[in-house]
Amino acid sequence: MERRSFVRGAGLAGVLAAGAAPAIVHAQANVRWRLASSFPKSLDTLYGAAELFAKKVGEMSGGKFQISVHGAGEIVPALGVVDGVQAGTVEMAHTAPYYFFGKDPTFALGCAIPFGLNSRQMTSWMVEGNGLKLMREFYRNYNIINFLGGNTGAQMGGWYRKEIKSAADIKGLKMRIAGLAGRIFERMGGVPQNLPGGEIYSALEKGTIDAAEFVGPYDDLKLGFNKVAQNYYYPAWWEGGPQVDFYVNTKAYEGLSAEYKAIVEAATAMGHIELQAKYDAKNPAALKQLVGSGTKLFRFPKDVMDAAFKESMAYYAELSASNPAWKKVYEDFNVFRRDANLWFRFTEAGFDDFMQSQKL
Repeated sequence: MERRSFVRGAGLAGVLAAGAAPAIVHAQANVRWRLASSFPKSLDTLYGAAELFAKKVGEMSGGKFQISVHGAGEIVPALGVVDGVQAGTVEMAHTAPYYFFGKDPTFALGCAIPFGLNSRQMTSWMVEGNGLKLMREFYRNYNIINFLGGNTGAQMGGWYRKEIKSAADIKGLKMRIAGLAGRIFERMGGVPQNLPGGEIYSALEKGTIDAAEFVGPYDDLKLGFNKVAQNYYYPAWWEGGPQVDFYVNTKAYEGLSAEYKAIVEAATAMGHIELQAKYDAKNPAALKQLVGSGTKLFRFPKDVMDAAFKESMAYYAELSASNPAWKKVYEDFNVFRRDANLWFRFTEAGFDDFMQSQKL
């Protein structure tokens, strides 16, 4: 039988059974990409999500689609990955979008804003709400298409050389604090510093900054912040559920076959899921270790939370009046946040409140 006629008549199942599939399924060309991470290799959580993604792409493509992963500064600076992807210097990046709020505050809505969404709400807004659609419209201006790249869950509020007893203690405080939160911190009288993860320890050790936040117990312990500051605060009112993203150069992505595009989408989803699973599994033991070594845990005073909330809402109103891109995304974000909080108030919060008071 002529091969073409055989393929038409047998269907996919028949083709696979007859062993004729390889010429069809593996017809893809070899592809080699580079991925620049904004995170140091020492962080097996954040950096590890990009490694998992690249590994899965290779496996699902039968080794034909290979992505090399590079730590912060190896190809482009940690905070230069957007420029790198936009220009095509690298095909991909893995980063926290709010690092680039200086380009446009709208970047932060793709990651976390003060008093925003928790991790489940963020994923829901992105996947089932309008989040991914709206952010992709925004990223077209930067020659980027984004994919969910993980979520750390609610973070800790950082390390402080001195105790924060009231909102007055924020005034004049030099703190490494990322993203849009820095603007709110500044409005509260603080002095924000936007430093990549690999530079925080030395700045805190030398006294260049008075306080610093990064993620939570597992990463903070690895980075050694407890050695140079003992006061550990919670919660990070600016990071209820920060999402990190995979950024892909639009031209590079559009040049992929449909099969390779599907592989990229599937592999990013795997990275997204594993990242938060790692944090939820590793943070409890790390927190115990930190407290056991002398770390002092404090909850932010209510007047600090109240002041931060007031300044955040005022700033968002100002941005909506001056930045059309922000306004378009934030209006949808705000409606979703309101409804999600109503639902979580009666379910997650009620369940969590009871369970966390039990002795197990």
